[in-house]
Amino acid sequence: MYCSIVLFMDQFDNLEKHTQWGIDVLEKYIKFVKERTEIELSYAKQLRNLSKKYQPKKNSKEEEEYRYTSTRAFLATLNEMNDYAGQHEVISENMTSLIIGELTRYVQELKQERKSHFHDGRKAQQHIETCWKQLEASKRRFERDCKEADRAQQYFEKMDADINVTKADVEKARQQAQLRHQMAEDSKAEYSSTLQKFNSEQHDHYYTHIPNIFQKIQEMEERRIVRIGESMKTFADVDRQVIPIIGKCLDEITKAAESVDHKNDSQMVIEAFKSGFEPPGDVDFEDFTQPMKRTISESSLSNSRGDGKYEPKFGGKSKGKLWPFIKKNKLMSLLTSPHQPPPPPPASASPSAVPNGPQSPKQQKEPLSHRFNEFMTSKPKIHCFRSLKRGLSLKLGAGPEDFSNLPPEQRRKKLQQKVDELNKDIQKEMDQRDALTKMKDVYIKNPQMGDAASVDHRLSELEQNIEKLRLEVQKFEGWLAEVEGRLPSRTEQARRQSGLYEAQNTSAVNSCAQDRESSPDGSYTEEQSQETEMKVPATDFDDEFDDEEPLPTIGTCKALYTFEGQNEGTISVAEGEMLYVIEEDKGDGWTRIRRNEDEEGYVPTSYVEVYLDKNAKDVYKSLQKISE
Repeated sequence: MYCSIVLFMDQFDNLEKHTQWGIDVLEKYIKFVKERTEIELSYAKQLRNLSKKYQPKKNSKEEEEYRYTSTRAFLATLNEMNDYAGQHEVISENMTSLIIGELTRYVQELKQERKSHFHDGRKAQQHIETCWKQLEASKRRFERDCKEADRAQQYFEKMDADINVTKADVEKARQQAQLRHQMAEDSKAEYSSTLQKFNSEQHDHYYTHIPNIFQKIQEMEERRIVRIGESMKTFADVDRQVIPIIGKCLDEITKAAESVDHKNDSQMVIEAFKSGFEPPGDVDFEDFTQPMKRTISESSLSNSRGDGKYEPKFGGKSKGKLWPFIKKNKLMSLLTSPHQPPPPPPASASPSAVPNGPQSPKQQKEPLSHRFNEFMTSKPKIHCFRSLKRGLSLKLGAGPEDFSNLPPEQRRKKLQQKVDELNKDIQKEMDQRDALTKMKDVYIKNPQMGDAASVDHRLSELEQNIEKLRLEVQKFEGWLAEVEGRLPSRTEQARRQSGLYEAQNTSAVNSCAQDRESSPDGSYTEEQSQETEMKVPATDFDDEFDDEEPLPTIGTCKALYTFEGQNEGTISVAEGEMLYVIEEDKGDGWTRIRRNEDEEGYVPTSYVEVYLDKNAKDVYKSLQKISE
């Protein structure tokens, strides 16, 4: 201990600098840990954002893709990465609370303790310096008094030896010498006392006070060193505590990777895209050397059912729709649409100026079968209509309600999915109804809680909704039963009827085609006998057109004059009436318009003012170009 006292008592300033350096080391370590926690938080945030970025979006196509084992494993990896990020957040939180918070408080306490110790040291140093100054002052006073006493003694001896000095002067010199000697003795006593006191204070200073202060500073410094070592150990322990959980996350990722089943995924793809169509049979050889009518093989691609009968283009649904995407009344409107130039507008804008209104062009009557034949043989126009229908369906996301545009297996899955969704909706409505019924019972038993009649309107709405949903379920279940074979297929009925129809009327159709080619002006007439021959079974015909959607509107128009549509294909309009445009003028002077869902036809273009929707027009024209 003595050696340490000798070593440190002259190194007080150096010791003060060293302890300050120790506090700086602590603060530097705190800053290091704080930056580490910020890195952990930033890393965790980036991991969470990465996981969120690749998560499947709700109600999107990506959700369907996550039914495969490989994508489910990827989804599990994303979830585990989210948990992995959470462990880095735990590291940051624990380091903040266990290291940064504790060390920050400890540094503040350490600074106060250090300040107190060095204050005590300075105070002890000042006290010993004060004692030393007192000792020096007492010593100088004693020395001065001794010198004064010697001079007074010498003066007395000199006066006593001189015979010329009076006795009174000698006595005065003797008394002065004695006074000086007494003052010297007093200074000596004081100096001795001060010296003893200083030696005692100095001994206490160097052997008690200073060692105690240094001991406290040493203990403070050792605690600082121990504390920073414990913090470094905690730094490692915080990481070590989350290693098992991180290991579990990695184990789950490995487990998810091992669950990937390529066979199962392949089978799911097969099930998802299985069409249900049977492969066509072999194509038979057709001998053109024989003078006989060409026939189509029973096993050809155009007749994969093997019924052995030629199917005309307007047969069943197996080869597409019976007619284009228009209903029956729209078909008749198209068949009898005007083909002659439209009448000029009246001379006066007033309807009274033209008593009977403008007349649509007179048309030469022609059998309805001729119009059917022309409609069937106008391939470019039909192709255009179908392309437009298909393009608009793709553009607007529309499609047949019964999913008849899909292969059988895909159609069955879609219908089953629709039935399940409707059943869920029914269950939700029923749950709401039951809840409202209970509420109504409570209101009836406790009128002060509410009016029971206030929920009747909502209950009636729920009942109507449930009934509508049940009807929808029955409709889709009927289509589902048709696909699954529990009910006779409407397509099969149409095919059998079309086959019978072909056997009876093939020659009639051919003759109609010849008559149509010989018609000079392309006009049509309707004769009851021909119409009877060409009649298709009404039930199947109506069903085919009921499934279709109306043509999209491409703008609006305002009638400038009154027009009486007296012929087939035209529609009557009144002056000032606003209507929808569904087909603009193709150069023949006629514009096709619609009043409501079931009323549409042609009017002279000069009789209306057309306002086309630019976007709808562009889509319409682009689809027409594609179809051409």
